[in-house]
Amino acid sequence: MENFDPTEPLKLKFGENTFIKQATKDDILTLWLPLERVVEVLKYLKTDHTPPFPFLFDLTAIDERSRKRDLEYPSTHFTLVYHLFSFRSNAFIRLKVALTGDFPTAPSATGIWENANWYEREVYDMFGIRFTGHPHLTRILMPQTWEGHPLRKEHPARATEMGPFRLWDEKQDREQSALQFRPEEWGMELQSEDSDFMFLNIGPQHPGTHGVLRIILQLDGEDIVQAVPDIGFHHRGAEKMAERQSWHTYIPYTDRIDYLGGVNNNLAYLLSVENLAGITVPDRVKVIRVMMCEFFRIASHLVWYGTFAQDIGQLSPVFYMFTDRERVFDIVEAVCGGRMHPNWFRIGGVAQDLPKGWDVLVKKFLDYFPARLREYDNLVLKNSLFKARTEGIGIFTADEAIEWGATGANLRACGFDWDFRKKRPYSGYDKFDFDIPLGNNGDCFDRAVVRVEEMRQSLRIIEQCWKNMPEGPYKADHPLTTPPIKKNTMQDIETLITHFLGVSWGPVIPAGESLSCIEAPKGANGYFSISDGNTSPYRVRIRTPSFAHMQMVPYISRGYTVADLLSILGAMDYVLADIDR
Repeated sequence: MENFDPTEPLKLKFGENTFIKQATKDDILTLWLPLERVVEVLKYLKTDHTPPFPFLFDLTAIDERSRKRDLEYPSTHFTLVYHLFSFRSNAFIRLKVALTGDFPTAPSATGIWENANWYEREVYDMFGIRFTGHPHLTRILMPQTWEGHPLRKEHPARATEMGPFRLWDEKQDREQSALQFRPEEWGMELQSEDSDFMFLNIGPQHPGTHGVLRIILQLDGEDIVQAVPDIGFHHRGAEKMAERQSWHTYIPYTDRIDYLGGVNNNLAYLLSVENLAGITVPDRVKVIRVMMCEFFRIASHLVWYGTFAQDIGQLSPVFYMFTDRERVFDIVEAVCGGRMHPNWFRIGGVAQDLPKGWDVLVKKFLDYFPARLREYDNLVLKNSLFKARTEGIGIFTADEAIEWGATGANLRACGFDWDFRKKRPYSGYDKFDFDIPLGNNGDCFDRAVVRVEEMRQSLRIIEQCWKNMPEGPYKADHPLTTPPIKKNTMQDIETLITHFLGVSWGPVIPAGESLSCIEAPKGANGYFSISDGNTSPYRVRIRTPSFAHMQMVPYISRGYTVADLLSILGAMDYVLADIDR
């Protein structure tokens, strides 16, 4: 899939010496370019290159100052990393820009992509890199009063590395003042020609925000003029934690990103690590992983389905659907030993083989759930009030979705046929027979219809896993899989030592870079893992779908009412921990 190489047309356009090619473990074309050429190269790739790269998948940075030196690596201070994607050629391209100085500056890409806005704010917040031309370069995840930039290597990684927290009166006043919304700072008018605008806080504690989220609305009566999401209340430093954990002790932290997605988070991370380590997992592992991921897709969609119906006035569905989610968790618990956060996938495999009787539990659910979905169709989707609150609300086109970085069901509801399980198969998804549900209108109702049909397709995939589960080992026969089988440690000293080192220090993953991307329940979830040949990652970047989706909310909510906003928020299907990490 990454055989496509646009290097030659780029060199013809910008000159032979403009780009330096870097070899990476994931075989994604990686090019270094000068800082002064970045804007024109990005514009060219988005619109004029054949085929174009219209999708800004991610934008992040790396603090290179503690990295083991590589004479062929052009950057020594900071690096900007742009991941672009071409749907037409089904290929990523990675662009890198070396930045020098303690607090460097780069030109903004907000004039090229709408979704570059939040990504650049995050890079500024986490690294202190400024973007000239950005319309509102302020912190986004950390409090406005925070001192320092957390993903810089000198910033403490643990609370024990800081002094004790003290909240004196002056500090409390400063913190409270920083939380006050000032419309003029966002270029908002206080009044129009014929009326005064009202500014309303939705959240940070509100039943329609599904977590600690604050959205400030500029209202003309009931109509939304502008909306400003205030995120970061759930920020826990997930990417910073990766730098102080071993490669395998970081796995349980991934569970808590999209905390409804369960093992999908593990898989997105592990695919990048296994690629770095050169590990190929057995077929049985692939099918087990697929089956558990699809169970969690159903569980996640059930939470969305019930709470979405509740957001727009139906109380009963959430109780029925959470009860069915418990049936899914009964299977997850029987297999993994845990429920919401099973932490069960491992580097090179899974923690244990499937228990006896797993097939009976799975078959029982396959027989039970289709009738429940039909019942929910009558209860929710065919309900006239549900349709009135969702049809024609929050519409956006496929081009707008791509511009803002929307993926998953939100993109497919626009009629755009793209699912990473089909288009860029991983973990053996190419061996499964299932369809990709599509919408027509790109409104809240279509987004609901697509997710409901996805649950039926997940059932098809699970049934194929149940019928065709391969025999074989549940982990790869590779020295970097962790840990070795316990019983073998009592037979020879080498295995005992390997087990001890694997559990205490973790494996030493070969130096390199690898991006993985999966079709998570909420959209495209990517992990960009960087190793400098150590027992801990040098950098782990987590590209979550909910971050991009929340950035899009102000754009699609303008002109609608406050009541419509709750329909729009519910239909986007976000999780705050997935936004904030």
